[in-house]
Amino acid sequence: MDIVLNYCDQYFFTPYVYPASWPEDYMLRQFISLLTIANTGGYVLYFLTATASYLFLFDRELMKHPKFLENQVRKEIIYTCKSLPLMGVLTAAVFLFEVLGYTKLYDDLSQTRFGYWSVPINVVAFILFTDMGIYWIHRFLHHRFVYKHIHKAHHKWLVPTPFASHAFHPIDGFLQSCPYHIYPFLIPLHKWTYLALFVFVNVWTVSIHDGDFRVPSILKPLVNGSAHHTGEKRRS
Repeated sequence: MDIVLNYCDQYFFTPYVYPASWPEDYMLRQFISLLTIANTGGYVLYFLTATASYLFLFDRELMKHPKFLENQVRKEIIYTCKSLPLMGVLTAAVFLFEVLGYTKLYDDLSQTRFGYWSVPINVVAFILFTDMGIYWIHRFLHHRFVYKHIHKAHHKWLVPTPFASHAFHPIDGFLQSCPYHIYPFLIPLHKWTYLALFVFVNVWTVSIHDGDFRVPSILKPLVNGSAHHTGEKRRS
């Protein structure tokens, strides 16, 4: 995330926001900047991808389902807008550790053992690691002592729209994002690849709530698509 922070510092924060007495490496400034980036980016990415998915992919016939709530889209958006700021605080705290150099993120692909082959290798490893991590976190969230306090709120949307994609309890949303944050603390990962994957997983989160159940037959046992995710909600 230091890539985004550096650009924001150069073109916005340093010339227009912070006083000269707050240098770019001042930790409080870094946290405030990362919080601003996390929340602004979170809202922009959510509304762009969820709106596009709702307009072009979402099956509107699902809104006639008896379990589709009255004013559900509005409720999903309001719930998300209330949850994102706290998720942003927790996410910004992790980003701060990344910026301070505690991860294994790196800049130069040519200096790695596999060179540019590191990108596809990292992508596959990242997806496998995070998917396994989210599976076990999701299992934990369905424990009877946890579910009703944290995860039940997301299962309110039995027939979800793309706007339900981020309509989590803040702790729920952050816990399910933890594997994405943990990976670069354990395994070397190219910074631009990490940034692209972070955007990708947010888009994927929207896609599994779009009601478009079309997945190639050969991939159905492997891909957590919209049909699988919606079915999991209705079984809970």
